[in-house]
Amino acid sequence: MQAAGAAVSPIILGAANKSGSQKPILGEGDHKYEVTHDWGELPASIKYGNTHGVCEDSQGHIYVHHTVNGASESHDTMVVFDPKGKFVRSWGKEFIGGAHGLTLNREGKDEFLYLCDTKRGIMVKTTLKGEEVYTLGYPKDSEAYKTPDKDGKPPKYSPTNLAIAPNGDIYIGDGYGSSYINQYNKKGEYIRTFGGGKTKQEGDLNCPHGIVMDRRGNTPMLLVADRTNKRLQYFTLEGKHHSFAGGVKSPCHFDQFKNGDLLIPDLEARVTLLDKDNKVILHLGEDDSGKERELRKQPREKFIPGKFICPHGACFDHKGNIFVVEWVEVGRVSKLRKVA
Repeated sequence: MQAAGAAVSPIILGAANKSGSQKPILGEGDHKYEVTHDWGELPASIKYGNTHGVCEDSQGHIYVHHTVNGASESHDTMVVFDPKGKFVRSWGKEFIGGAHGLTLNREGKDEFLYLCDTKRGIMVKTTLKGEEVYTLGYPKDSEAYKTPDKDGKPPKYSPTNLAIAPNGDIYIGDGYGSSYINQYNKKGEYIRTFGGGKTKQEGDLNCPHGIVMDRRGNTPMLLVADRTNKRLQYFTLEGKHHSFAGGVKSPCHFDQFKNGDLLIPDLEARVTLLDKDNKVILHLGEDDSGKERELRKQPREKFIPGKFICPHGACFDHKGNIFVVEWVEVGRVSKLRKVA
């Protein structure tokens, strides 16, 4: 683990606009934000790989999970900042290359992180400082994973994100594997599998990349970013299809704010806000040039201020500001400070 005291010659990303102009402003009306790209004082020893996940704890600390750039001296995949963007600590060398889903859950007086590793095919529960609580691996208890594929190999398993129910049940989306959702209780004991199919039929999923417990209604529901199908799909907590929602292109994940707004990072160069009825409020930083897959491999100076490339994770902080992390080879963390 690298702590703040070990940081040498920090690179203050996003401290100033190169041209000296004002920072970009996105949105309108009650949803207007000032954008700081490359937010946070990143130590010189750490170079971001693809920035995949972001969340905030109860102290206002921001956690960023990334795959680690090949030129990075440190292999730590988790970077933690204070609310002002000052580096606090880093850890997580074991997640290099596979760092993906990131969920924070408050359990009693404590908070825990739940991390999906697509490379090793595991979900790991840790403390906020990275101490492992337990790990869930291949879903060998599920009948869906017991039938070999056409090549005689076990079905692929590569979990991308997860959600946690009010009773502590864990729902893990096998987004890069067989497109099922596997449900476990809070002790990590297997309950059921649903989804899969990789068709557009209701109840089927094709890359359940993101997943969240939607608590905005009277009854909690499981909301899935059915990314390849380019839709949102609701399930009951027992895994039964409920309904669909739209307003997305390639949804990656979710976060919810206390006013009912739903935040959706969309891989096709935009961040979407939906209201409590899942109606589109607006799309933030949308770049409709269609060049995002080309741009994501370019140097940082090629990125266009105020435009997103491939948003992969996003979260609200407790004040309603938004943090966005992107699937770009050199990583990018943007803070959208709410100004209206």
